Amino acid sequence: MPNRHIWLRVLETTDVHAHLAPYDYHRDAEVPGYGLARTATLIARARAEAANSLLFDNGDFLQGSALSDIGTGPGSGWSGPHPVIAAMNRLRYDAAALGNHEFNFGLDWLNRALSEATFPVLCANALHAGTTETPLHPPSVILPTVLRDNRGKAHRLHIGVLGLLPPQITTWDHQHLAGRVTTRGIVETAATEVPRLREAGADIVIVLAHTGIGPAASMPDSADPALEHAALALATVPGIDALLTGHSHQVFPEATAPGPPVPGVDHHAGTLAGVPAVMAGFRGSHLGVLDLCLAQDAATATWFVQDFHCRARPVAPPDGTAPAAADPDLSMVMRPAHMATLHVTSQPVGHTAHPIHSYFARVRPCNALRPVLDAKTAALSAALEGTEDAGLPVLAATPCFKSGGHGGSGDFIDIPAGPLTQGHMDELYPFPNTLIGLRLTGAQVVDWLERAASCFHQILPGLGTTPQPLWNPAFASHAFDTISGLSYRIDLSQPPRYDPQGQLLNSGAQRIRDLSHDGEPLSDDALFCVATNNFRAFGGGPYPGAAPEAVVHQSARTVRDHLTAFLRDTDTGTDGNLSAAGGWHLDGPKDATVLLETGPGVRNHPDDLATLSAHDLGVDATGFLRLAIPLARLADLANPRQRP
Repeated sequence: MPNRHIWLRVLETTDVHAHLAPYDYHRDAEVPGYGLARTATLIARARAEAANSLLFDNGDFLQGSALSDIGTGPGSGWSGPHPVIAAMNRLRYDAAALGNHEFNFGLDWLNRALSEATFPVLCANALHAGTTETPLHPPSVILPTVLRDNRGKAHRLHIGVLGLLPPQITTWDHQHLAGRVTTRGIVETAATEVPRLREAGADIVIVLAHTGIGPAASMPDSADPALEHAALALATVPGIDALLTGHSHQVFPEATAPGPPVPGVDHHAGTLAGVPAVMAGFRGSHLGVLDLCLAQDAATATWFVQDFHCRARPVAPPDGTAPAAADPDLSMVMRPAHMATLHVTSQPVGHTAHPIHSYFARVRPCNALRPVLDAKTAALSAALEGTEDAGLPVLAATPCFKSGGHGGSGDFIDIPAGPLTQGHMDELYPFPNTLIGLRLTGAQVVDWLERAASCFHQILPGLGTTPQPLWNPAFASHAFDTISGLSYRIDLSQPPRYDPQGQLLNSGAQRIRDLSHDGEPLSDDALFCVATNNFRAFGGGPYPGAAPEAVVHQSARTVRDHLTAFLRDTDTGTDGNLSAAGGWHLDGPKDATVLLETGPGVRNHPDDLATLSAHDLGVDATGFLRLAIPLARLADLANPRQRP
């Protein structure tokens, strides 16, 4: 290490999703493991430890909690400054990058919210559509920063900061951005913008990339402009000194990283393709801390990274010690929004005679989906009245958005019997998606279901009671759609037809069996109208975007609004008619046992455990309860006469 050097501490939050207070509005309870108010305490500690520090956010900060989406969101009546921006202003962020969810409520809303920010908000690869294609927001910023070296001498360095996001925003928020926004690939944009920053005088370049790390397989495709999880490929762009990542809600570096090693991903060193990097979980669960030792070349006077340390500090330490306390100053700033949210989420909507939960959403029809599917069906049926499609059967498709996965072992729906509130509506449908109706053939419906069924591992015969992992973790939880109005079984003895990106793997694979509608086999040329959401309709997840002529209805209302109105206007939920969603069941080798990872809260539902003949294998290191379930038992549940 050179005699004279500067340690610069770079702090990152990412995917906070408007979780300001350490509070679960669905359960009406404080939580220990996340919330920006707790992260703020880590920020204060980290700043106090270092002579030089900068604080950045890596996107998806404005949307994603009851506070932002229904408590103070569009149509809520909230008239104060956006609470997330107010909190970030108070924490003195130096810059932030836009994430994909910033666009969920449209450009006008986004621009109003960001107008209150006292820090630069960056986005290099989202552009105004048209001939000029000018950036929506500044692509980068150079921060003139006075830093003190190890001898106390002050140096004025220019820190270049670049913001990037997934180019898929024009697909995922098609209804808001079509004709208004165009995007470019993450890697190709960085290859242009990083040299520009250097030419403009940046001594050090830090990239705020709202993108996941992705598998090693993404490296050969680094030139693909549609690459979503591009951090590993991005790290190969010359001139990047540090990389802050996000989007996938994971932690990097992580000492106990699951799965086999990925070439180019070094959790021990904290590098991607040799570049220092960090990813700070989500909801404020971690603070990314990246310490850069900067030295100056004696011959050229240029600054470079001589050494570094990378880590993600958790709000709740894994050793069981007390979590970081909520910062009192930030808690005071957010209190009005917090109280407004509590008022909204407590509003009554309906009633359920039975508990609603999603602990078994991956192994059997989930009663948490029934009200969503019914509401979608009713809304689309009403919208089609008087149109040429009025006589077509209406189906509805939805995933379970809260079934574990990257959301963690507490990310499950669990609503007790009794009143249903507006907060429960946000729990049942936590995204501001809008309702879309599609006209599809039977063959297209089958393909939709095959894509959903590809989320499971192939289950092999001959292993007896040895549990075989059921879910392929490369798929997001929301990739598994249920379609109501149909009856079918999913044959897990077959390999998956599609990979997590929706690319064909096995053209001859057929997991969807005995598919019927109203008791009759489904023909390929039959026509249906399918109620879905804008994310799925325009190509979100491993599903293709619908052709324009297939779109028969686009609602300006969110699915959650349709759900709320449906439960208020009907008797659904008052008589226990929330039993199940869809008519599917898992099937496969009769001697096989599958391994389900679910939330420990399922132990509060012993009757359901008994129904599935589930064997409790205990809680793993990540907090998930592991259950061994005979596959034959899941197949038996399709026959009511076999149910206990």
